[in-house]
Amino acid sequence: MPLLMLKDLPRYECLLEAVRHHPDLDPSACEAYLNLLRAGDEAYSRSEAFLGEHDMSPGRFTVLMLLYDKLSGMPRDQTPADLADKAGVTRATMTGLVDTLERDGLVTRQHDPHDRRMMLIQLTPKGHSTLEAILPGHFQQMAAQMAPLSEQERKTLVRLLNKIAGQTRALEPVEASPAAAS
Repeated sequence: MPLLMLKDLPRYECLLEAVRHHPDLDPSACEAYLNLLRAGDEAYSRSEAFLGEHDMSPGRFTVLMLLYDKLSGMPRDQTPADLADKAGVTRATMTGLVDTLERDGLVTRQHDPHDRRMMLIQLTPKGHSTLEAILPGHFQQMAAQMAPLSEQERKTLVRLLNKIAGQTRALEPVEASPAAAS
């Protein structure tokens, strides 16, 4: 589901006009923010569609990638709690993702040999081969989306996005208004 939910973004002139009614509105910040959301939505939608062609959800793909050692190309066992932390989801969400991956034979749960109270999630050979089959196309579609940018523009984009992410993390959390909580 898109975050922006706007088919067409407002023109800059409309944002300038909106300042009359909303003096705190910074037109260039608003324009940049809306374009950031739209680009993110479009990139995510393309990635989601590509993964869907392989009967894979973004969440399930994330779990498989977390279990995949990118340097060696070999699986790496992890606890469900570690996976949830790395994916930025709740443990309950991770349990659901692991359940469906296990049902499809892509991962298994095994007791930790050092601590039998702990479970380790392991990528199965089928999970490994599924990931190996998806990755070339996944990397190709990412490269295709970034193709209009030069190497230097990509580095600049990464630097700018990291600045925005850092500022976003530094901001105080916005409390929900009573109307939004209803």
